[in-house]
Amino acid sequence: MRRMSVLHRTMMAAVALAVVTGCSAQAAGGGRASASGSPSKGAAASADPVTDAKPSEAPPSPSASPSTPEATPSAAPKVLMTEGTENEQVRELQARLRQIGYFHRSPTAFYGSMTAKAVSGFQTKRGLPATGSVDEVTWAKLVAMTRKPTAAELRPSTTNTLDRPDARCMTGRVLCISKESRTLAWMIDGKVISAMDVRFGSENTPTREGSFSVGWKAREWTSTIYHTPMPYAMFFSRGQAVHYSADFAARGYNGASHGCVNVRDKGKLASVFDQVRVGDKVVVHW
Repeated sequence: MRRMSVLHRTMMAAVALAVVTGCSAQAAGGGRASASGSPSKGAAASADPVTDAKPSEAPPSPSASPSTPEATPSAAPKVLMTEGTENEQVRELQARLRQIGYFHRSPTAFYGSMTAKAVSGFQTKRGLPATGSVDEVTWAKLVAMTRKPTAAELRPSTTNTLDRPDARCMTGRVLCISKESRTLAWMIDGKVISAMDVRFGSENTPTREGSFSVGWKAREWTSTIYHTPMPYAMFFSRGQAVHYSADFAARGYNGASHGCVNVRDKGKLASVFDQVRVGDKVVVHW
């Protein structure tokens, strides 16, 4: 019986020793050994240097690794022209837009709000972002749809577009003046020799319409009624004449004449003045 008690105490001591030596205790890294004695996943992790980090520090995730490439957005097309730009490429832009009906004035080489509106309309029609500025994509599409502008398209004779000449302008030597397009065309036998912008009288002092002839000319003249200079005057209907107007050159269509046909391009009018003869026809029409 005593031997049995000694044996029992020996076995209990062996069990206690096994518990102390770690058969089912946590490994140094916090894992547990498997029943077969092989290290568990937790034990394997104990050899990882990351376990030296503080408990609150989590190992970096794979997505945060510096070696992971990040998606970069595609670069926006380079902007070539925008509002405020002034150069010869803008002149070409305006001429090309005019070819396909988006710009309705003569090219000026200045990119203003009217040019931006025309570009925006073109972009919308082509399914492009309607920025109103010309980037590389917009320019490439426009160039593909149009032809290289001619010298006359880049620098037309008038800011306003000439309309179809009145039938009375198609024969002989004629100053053909259109109130519709606000232009004067110096024509010989149906061919336009020179053209320029003009403005007319106000509602109270309208420019008379009809077919007239040049009665007399004066290179230098001052109005006897309004006392204003009338250089290169060609009188066709009593006191009404075609002449250069410094006011028209300065203020454009913000003003009006007292019935005369004002011209703002002094150089062009001076050249036409030298060509026109007394007796040549003057047609003022809508």
